Amino acid sequence: MSAASADLIHLVLGIFGVLIVASIIGYVLERRLSPDGSNAAIENLNARIKAWWVMVVLIGIAFVAGRAGVILLFAFCSFAALREFVTLINTKRADHWALAAAFFVALPVQYYLLWAEQYGIYSIFIPVYAFLFMPIIAVLRGDTERFLVRIAEVQWALMICVFCASHVPALLTLHIPGYEGRNVLLIAFLVIVVQLSDVLQYVWGKLFGKTKIAPRLSPSKTVEGFVGGVISASLIGAALWWVTPFTPLEAGLLAFVITLMGFFGGLVMSAIKRDRGVKDWGHLIEGHGGLIDRLDSVVFSAPIFFHLVRYWWSLS
Repeated sequence: MSAASADLIHLVLGIFGVLIVASIIGYVLERRLSPDGSNAAIENLNARIKAWWVMVVLIGIAFVAGRAGVILLFAFCSFAALREFVTLINTKRADHWALAAAFFVALPVQYYLLWAEQYGIYSIFIPVYAFLFMPIIAVLRGDTERFLVRIAEVQWALMICVFCASHVPALLTLHIPGYEGRNVLLIAFLVIVVQLSDVLQYVWGKLFGKTKIAPRLSPSKTVEGFVGGVISASLIGAALWWVTPFTPLEAGLLAFVITLMGFFGGLVMSAIKRDRGVKDWGHLIEGHGGLIDRLDSVVFSAPIFFHLVRYWWSLS
């Protein structure tokens, strides 16, 4: 068994251990405090734990399938997230060609370029080529009403749901001396740290939260939850240094950066939901809302993490 496989197995066993403990705690709390389902916080917690079981199993299957499985999983996630995003934006019949190009040209091309490890192209394909050609496709329909708003929303959807999300599997394309064959662990590090930060911010906020940090955007977020969650997740990131090519201090600093990006990404996506008058992006995942509700932190942190890691080693 390779060192990468052994580390991945240890990491997966640790995750399953945490989920088992969380499931037991959730079960006990439900039996004691919410036997009739009247405690919304406990019911929400258990729904989240059940959803996490499903998500962890799916991600685990993708990891076992290797590079192809990871790329296909995130391509599907991008497709589903793009679909959720499009349902909330201002589109007209004249935008159908542009939307079709987003779903059936831009998305598959971006992930094909990832598969081919063409960094020079996939790093600019959407922010340059798609941004230029998308309005060209839309303007050919001749409808100028709210044209700038309509096309900007489609471009923003592509950036968030496809370009940013694709930087998670893009970690597989990095060539790090002495870390060959272990890049999937970087994906695990990113997802675990960012998602744990979300969970821990929720927990710290419920336990000690008093000061609202952005009441108009996300009433549940508090200063205490933010500080406690970010610090806790950064310490966990430092403790997971052994799955990365970094020292404990470097891993902790990277964890701190991506948890900050994840937090502000969540605020940005909350602002969009408030603007559209909805609570969640969708209902795909019980207890979590839509797929974007789970990806919002990851998609904002993934490009930053990818480039920090990439240029860290190119400059060292």
